[in-house]
Amino acid sequence: MDYHASRRERLTRLLVEEGLDAVLAANPVNVTYLTGFSGDTSALVLTRDRAVLVSDPRFTGQIADECPGLETHIRTPAQKPFEAFADVLVKTGARNVGFESAALTVADLETLRELAPALNWKGATDRVERLRAVKDALDVSEIREAIALAEKAFTVFRALLRPDDREIDLYHAMDGYIRRVGGQGSSFPPIIAVGPRSALPHAPPTARTAGSADVLLVDWGACGPRGYKSDLTRVLDTRTTSTFAAKLEEVYAVVLRAQQAAIRAIRPGVTGAAVDTVARSIIADAGHGGHFGHGLGHGIGLQVHEAPALRPNSTHVLQPGMIVTVEPGVYLPEWGGVRIEDDVLVTPDGCEVLTHVPRQVEELRAFPGGR
Repeated sequence: MDYHASRRERLTRLLVEEGLDAVLAANPVNVTYLTGFSGDTSALVLTRDRAVLVSDPRFTGQIADECPGLETHIRTPAQKPFEAFADVLVKTGARNVGFESAALTVADLETLRELAPALNWKGATDRVERLRAVKDALDVSEIREAIALAEKAFTVFRALLRPDDREIDLYHAMDGYIRRVGGQGSSFPPIIAVGPRSALPHAPPTARTAGSADVLLVDWGACGPRGYKSDLTRVLDTRTTSTFAAKLEEVYAVVLRAQQAAIRAIRPGVTGAAVDTVARSIIADAGHGGHFGHGLGHGIGLQVHEAPALRPNSTHVLQPGMIVTVEPGVYLPEWGGVRIEDDVLVTPDGCEVLTHVPRQVEELRAFPGGR
């Protein structure tokens, strides 16, 4: 099956519903989604009966490899990208053209209007993004691979972790482990936070060492070979004893209970806000309502943050094929934080947890051989 052609057909149907003759997709992520092309400085011109990838001579061979059979317009070195985009649009005979208002600057749009003054331009922020929110079989397969790479990298991370490793060193090491197991690199800058610093949801890395406190929070993800992302978080017990300290055990149990309940609530027809409420209520009932300051989760795919959102007031309705993170947390200033994050696929009758890293306290010891 040609998944990219199928995606273009779905976008064409939206184009017709809007009364548009063509759409200019210039966001590189959306171009990749619609064509399979992974280069830059290019755009897709999609009309009701044509799809033209507008690029430049640097990518001629790459386009032939990544999207064979797709119609292309290769601009000359003397032609600027937006001149080529406008030229192709005018030659298609289109009059009403949709553009990505979140991807083009005001200056970009003014340039297009000057180059093609007869065209009527209609902006929208999420034409392609709405399609990307519901994953097809190719998307799901690629995300599964990105998760597997992240999990392999985490296995290496744990095996090589030592008490005197600094946050900053572990931050760089994780990216290397992901590349070593076959990924392009990290989905996002990893978060490696020791002790009280784990109370900072997006803690930047420092020289603090892994063995200097009782807990190590690791938030990481792998970018797979074709650009798809994964996103996981675990908290490691860095104590020399076999169990968490009493406070950490209590907080961890609350977060795990909230996550498990939220995952059970995921099914088609439920809003992102409803799933968020399930986890948030459990955390609030445990006395930590003021210590959970972010949304429960977000979609993942070619970007690490995309639709749908699991957060208060989210109106996104879950559909089969959506993949979301579920990442409740409790953050206690000057003490530390716990976040547990997994990637979950919405199925026709519920959901499937795609990640397999252990979540139980007893399975999350660091330094199993001792300090």
